[in-house]
Amino acid sequence: MNNCVRWLASVALLAAAFFAAPAVAADSSPRDEGVARAKYLWSQSPHGNMLERILPPSIEPRGLPEPGSDGARLTARYCVQCHYLPNPQMHTPDRWTTIVVRMVWRMQGQGNLGSIMKEMMDNVAAPTDEETAVLTRYLRKHGQSEMDPAHPGLRSEAGKMFSIACTQCHALPDPRRHTRREWPAVVERMKRHMLWANTVTGPDELRTTPVLETAEIVRFLQRHARAER
Repeated sequence: MNNCVRWLASVALLAAAFFAAPAVAADSSPRDEGVARAKYLWSQSPHGNMLERILPPSIEPRGLPEPGSDGARLTARYCVQCHYLPNPQMHTPDRWTTIVVRMVWRMQGQGNLGSIMKEMMDNVAAPTDEETAVLTRYLRKHGQSEMDPAHPGLRSEAGKMFSIACTQCHALPDPRRHTRREWPAVVERMKRHMLWANTVTGPDELRTTPVLETAEIVRFLQRHARAER
């Protein structure tokens, strides 16, 4: 319990120092600066490695969908206070609705650790009700399009590999999100995220049934991909 209290106290200190971190390059946007401040604070904390590993560093503010929108601005403003910026495609629209409620609850110091959570979040800004509504609409709009779990292709060996690999981190993506040419690069990027998160990627020493073979997963996705325009 003492270790838990010390860890939460350290996060509170990080939050308190958030706006005191060194400035970044003059040509950076405010959203980029917020991410840079978070990274700086993590580097100064004895618990920085743990904070950095809540989410993989998968996207920067300029890479968000509709980067100039209020929704993208609020995502970059609030979400980087405790972890790397999330990609809206991490979750389905319905899943985002419940996640935003939970995250705002925590930012308000109302988490399940009582007064400890309140102290931890003392200097973390929480969105207003209006901002929360904008943020929720934005994340829902750009959320993951999930593959129909009843799709017959998921009963094949390659479909099982795809399902096992992808659902370790997020909802099963609809293969029609990308074209045949796009999927290989997407799968390689996901492999890097999985290695970063230390999830199962398919090496022989991490036996799964079936073994996760990247080439088979790519071929499955290409078979069901969106047509080229």
